[in-house]
Amino acid sequence: MNKKYWSRLLFGMGSSLVLVLAACGGGEDAGDESKDEDGGDSAKVEPDEEGIYNYEDFSKSVSNTGEPSGTGTLKVGYTSDTPFEGTLNWAFYQGAPDAKMIEHFDEAVFSMNEDFQYTQDGLLGYELNEDDNTVTFTLQEDAKWHDGEPVTIEDYVASYEVIGHPDYDGVRGSNEGFTLIEGYEEYQSGDADEISGIEVKDDKTAVFHYKELAPSLTAGGFWAYLFPEHHYEGVEVKDMSASDQTRKNPIGIGPYKVKSITSGEAIVLEKFEDYWRGEPGMDGIEIKVIPPSSVADAVEKGDIDVALSFPTDQFPDVSEIDGVEWLGQIDGAYTYIGFKLGEWDEDKNEVNYKPDEMKMGDKELRRAMWHAVDNDAVGKKFYKGLRWEGTSLITPYHKDWHKDDLETPKFDPEKAKQILADAGYEDKDGDGFVETPDGEELVIKFASMSGGDTAEPLANYYIQSWKDVGLNVEKTNGRLIEFNSFYDMLKNDDKEVDVYMGAWGVGSDVDPSGFYGRKALFNYPRYASEENDDLLKKGNSQEALDTEYRKSVYDEWQELMVEEIPVFPTMYRAYVTPVNERVKNWSEEYGYNEDTLLYKIGVDEE
Repeated sequence: MNKKYWSRLLFGMGSSLVLVLAACGGGEDAGDESKDEDGGDSAKVEPDEEGIYNYEDFSKSVSNTGEPSGTGTLKVGYTSDTPFEGTLNWAFYQGAPDAKMIEHFDEAVFSMNEDFQYTQDGLLGYELNEDDNTVTFTLQEDAKWHDGEPVTIEDYVASYEVIGHPDYDGVRGSNEGFTLIEGYEEYQSGDADEISGIEVKDDKTAVFHYKELAPSLTAGGFWAYLFPEHHYEGVEVKDMSASDQTRKNPIGIGPYKVKSITSGEAIVLEKFEDYWRGEPGMDGIEIKVIPPSSVADAVEKGDIDVALSFPTDQFPDVSEIDGVEWLGQIDGAYTYIGFKLGEWDEDKNEVNYKPDEMKMGDKELRRAMWHAVDNDAVGKKFYKGLRWEGTSLITPYHKDWHKDDLETPKFDPEKAKQILADAGYEDKDGDGFVETPDGEELVIKFASMSGGDTAEPLANYYIQSWKDVGLNVEKTNGRLIEFNSFYDMLKNDDKEVDVYMGAWGVGSDVDPSGFYGRKALFNYPRYASEENDDLLKKGNSQEALDTEYRKSVYDEWQELMVEEIPVFPTMYRAYVTPVNERVKNWSEEYGYNEDTLLYKIGVDEE
């Protein structure tokens, strides 16, 4: 199955809408042997002499390829220590668990190539006109919703009308793919009853009028999903996210439709015979949530065919499971340490950045905390090289945009202590911990999520590293926090969170404004500045259609983030996926390939 790279989502330790590097170690010839005729790689992936793996040594696709039989059931395990929330619509979901459920029954209307650009291979085609700043969207095939209703272009327009509605309670609609549409902001504020820049021509065609055509539009800026307006007939926008239509009876346009839902635990899907691309390759799919502690056992026993979000730290111990192919790929995500620097202003619908009032407002304190941790050692010790030290907030996933010569704070505890001392943080009462420059006690509340064998020792490592340089850091509430509760605390700017460890899943477009923009609800650090605003605006301006200009802007932005440190990256990461050898055509390659789309996945009965 192609990874859903058109989405940006909240990943396991952090952020969802789905989309290189010489990684640590890895033998020069590892993975080069035993290529079969179908392009698969059945060779066992070996670590280097220090036990460090390189994700580039893994195959990206299974060796079992060919036409699916049309029968059988694929058993999928989603690895999580928490139930999925059950907000099963692309317009309303917030967490990765829900996104993983949705992507199996509803699909994007666009496809992407390996350079993360929309192609014309999806249900919806598009044509840009730079002379008048319009985009014409056209339904290229007849398609049906799972309830049998035909898809029309109104279903695409409805996505914008729901997300932009003043009563919309979700987190989307703040990026340029929405705000650049003429009349969108007036509609969003309630000053207009419709989006004036959207013109429906007929059942298959709509013209969107933009203030300008930004480079992000064709790299994930166009909203990629339909909205079944007829399915929500009679439901007010403010009630949609909590409605039965979202929680109990969701529909989509994918090759499989929802048959049953066990709240928070499992979804059973069955073949949708009227799928627009053709007959699906199986009878159905069963997806269930499996705790990290038991997922490897479920793979080994054959209880599941594929384990999504498999804990990378477990791979070295279970890499030799019989009957399983291990696929690997660089992840469009990074883990980071975030600092609370303000709060969300509900009235203005934007960040209220107020560092002078916040415990972590001193960037020298934040810089010292970066110097205090050894992320390179963390990647090797906890993840055997399948995660590695992060530097920039634009990751190697976007290899042409990642600034690999960025000068960032390196592990140096003594320098961390000196920075604290120079900034006035001194241990005045002899308890081993520094006080603030004003002589006040400094106790830093650190929030981190539960999940997986490494969660607790990893959180403890960071806490101890900061204590080693004289900072009194304690776990928020004295424990690790469950996924949904963790993000509720960040979203609500809980006063018990000063610093947190999260992750952000980057989108197909390199534009970082979805997390660092002033009006981005996902901007959990609550950081904003005029310089940041200016660079983010320039990076997605019409002038930035010039790639070299855009690259220079984002180089400058990466340098600004190292100077300001609203967050600092801890690790980039790869993911591994165990796939039972009975599964056909599963792939983790990026870029459109019809042979590996979901409807082409199959299972052998034997």
